[in-house]
Amino acid sequence: MRRDYFELAVEHVDWVDTDADPAKPHVYIDFRGPEDLLRERLTRTDGDLLDAEETDVAFRLQSDHERDPDATGVVGVTNRHTGDFVLELNESADDVLRFIRAAREYGRASDGDGRYRVEIEVDGDPLVAYEKETFLVYDAEGNLLRRESLIPSGVEL
Repeated sequence: MRRDYFELAVEHVDWVDTDADPAKPHVYIDFRGPEDLLRERLTRTDGDLLDAEETDVAFRLQSDHERDPDATGVVGVTNRHTGDFVLELNESADDVLRFIRAAREYGRASDGDGRYRVEIEVDGDPLVAYEKETFLVYDAEGNLLRRESLIPSGVEL
């Protein structure tokens, strides 16, 4: 599936840098391609759409974000059971790491529900919505960057 089929938008990340009340960060991923292709990747063998617990969200850097101010990477949503990619899209490292920071701070300030919300849409129409607590970040060589990742306490990887 082509990465340019996807458009990503975020909400509720600016409050971290201000005195505003905490708000759960949201990421909206809009798909502008063949709906049946995305729906197939989001569907379990029983025909139902994957639940939040059946998906993982990760970001793989394409260069060192500490040395390259224009570093980019690939956001990926995968099927946890099969390891197959549901979708991938290119994004700025600064934007993704800022989102993760907002999600981390929201988790500290909230009552423990999901730290961020992912909504996947097809041409602006909602398809699935997931409450997530984990967002893993990998360097260009595939090594987990624990400090940058969003990992709930008590979770061992």
